Amino acid sequence: MIAKKITHLSFFIIALAFIFISPYFFNDYKIGILSNIAIFIILAVSYNLINGVTGQFSLEPNGFVCIGAYVAALILLTSESKIDQFSLEDPSSFILMIHSPSFIIALLAAGFCAMILSLILAFAVFRVRGDYLAIVTLGFGIIIKLMAINFASITNGSLGLNDIPKHTTLYWSGGIAIFSVIIILNIVSSKFGRAMKAVRDDEDAALAMGINTFNVKTLAFSTSAFLEGVGGGLLACALASVSPEQFDFLFTFQLLIIIVLGGLGSTSGAIIGAILVIGGSEYLRFLDESMNIFGYETPAMPGLRMVVFSVILILVMLFARRGIMGDKELTDILFKFSKRNKK
Repeated sequence: MIAKKITHLSFFIIALAFIFISPYFFNDYKIGILSNIAIFIILAVSYNLINGVTGQFSLEPNGFVCIGAYVAALILLTSESKIDQFSLEDPSSFILMIHSPSFIIALLAAGFCAMILSLILAFAVFRVRGDYLAIVTLGFGIIIKLMAINFASITNGSLGLNDIPKHTTLYWSGGIAIFSVIIILNIVSSKFGRAMKAVRDDEDAALAMGINTFNVKTLAFSTSAFLEGVGGGLLACALASVSPEQFDFLFTFQLLIIIVLGGLGSTSGAIIGAILVIGGSEYLRFLDESMNIFGYETPAMPGLRMVVFSVILILVMLFARRGIMGDKELTDILFKFSKRNKK
């Protein structure tokens, strides 16, 4: 256990060092990609907690990320900026009243708003299981998106919000990503984490053993929602704009691909999946442009990179059906490998 903690600490120190030295080695475009990867690491490890570790097939992330993004944006925007932007309806007096220039306050508010809603939602969604849970949480994400479109006095409707202060930097997103991973790893290795795994493996047996399955699922759900809300705030301030169309089901589907590719139940897998999916989609962007192949100029084919990327994902899933890491952590594999070498 001590050796694992030392290994985890080593990884965190390396990650922190990488974050601080990156601006000296990469241009702004690549720093932006790294920051985006860090945001999706936050979203992936938090989504993996409810979906992979606890085994609840939930499809709600787009809803909580949307809430976090709008809350952070509305807090950071000044009343003058809101008046200038709101064109479908006049902004409500409450929306004009809330403002803080503090990025930390905006992110915490984004996380807590998402978490409070998740606690209310838990009483409804955890009355059902399996496919029914997926349907209910999918409906929640759709409802949040429709509310963002129709409550124009709060969200500016389909036009969304622009000119959001770009506070998100690699230091912020990377630092919060490391903090999120530490929180998740501590939860998973605690008695609550063992209870979550028991619920995942057999909920009825866990209930018979005296585990309060509702409390366990609610803890996982609210923790996941808080981090997804914070991730939404970071995303809004990274893009400097937010609109309902950004948070459709495809957003949830992308996160689902990340955690399935990395391995359901593995925090390390969620991190690796986020790096591969977000980083890979950017790395293959050259495929969308025209290319010179043996003197022949090929026409630009927008979308080709996603086709190639999808084929790569399919091949990976065919040969690693439980994902890259399965339900194991990177430290477990490293220790197992080191023991084999000693023998």
